[in-house]
Amino acid sequence: MTRKDLSKLMLRAWGMFRTTGKAFAVCLAKAWALYRLTKRMRAGVITFCYEKADGTLRRAKGTLQGVASLVKGSGTESPKTIRYFDVEARGFRSFRIENFITIY
Repeated sequence: MTRKDLSKLMLRAWGMFRTTGKAFAVCLAKAWALYRLTKRMRAGVITFCYEKADGTLRRAKGTLQGVASLVKGSGTESPKTIRYFDVEARGFRSFRIENFITIY
């Protein structure tokens, strides 16, 4: 783990703490789970679950491996969301970090 990764992890944990009002330990645990998710998505296709904006659950298969050539534009990455390439829908998707549920 690099210093940049640790900084991003803590930024996500504090952001969740401020927006949700949950205990910091809960937010930190979820930030670690998100770190593991992105690390595993860089290695291959991962199945995970999150809550959509309308309240329904979404079971997604996503990856970050080999999708650099598909990125259009030069947008900046937000610490409040996770971007991934959905292999079923063949497109990029994102979700808010506080809506993450689990990795299958």
